[in-house]
Amino acid sequence: MFGVVLWSDAKDRKAVIWCEDHGDLAYYVGADQSALDGVSLDAGDLIQFDMRQDAHLRLARNPQLVVEQEYPDLASKLSAPVAPRTRQRNMDRFVAKASNVVSIDTFRGTVAMA
Repeated sequence: MFGVVLWSDAKDRKAVIWCEDHGDLAYYVGADQSALDGVSLDAGDLIQFDMRQDAHLRLARNPQLVVEQEYPDLASKLSAPVAPRTRQRNMDRFVAKASNVVSIDTFRGTVAMA
């Protein structure tokens, strides 16, 4: 699986990864190895890894760096609040695309008149 590192702690060899399937986040905990062993994960890195489901957690294993700092600001973009105006604009676009959608109240009124 591919993913982007959202947060990492080099000292504790831990990371939180946003997965390509947009499912639950994956967690990486490095084995007790030397700091010189294995891959160094930094926020924004695009990685490929093996994923294992363990109880209610997705665990990343064998991470391999694909592109360093490919998405350096992804974590901040994901945590940024969406302005109400932007949210309304997105809803307006959705409604405009779905012009064949009729509200249930309109439908009920039409059926009641028939």
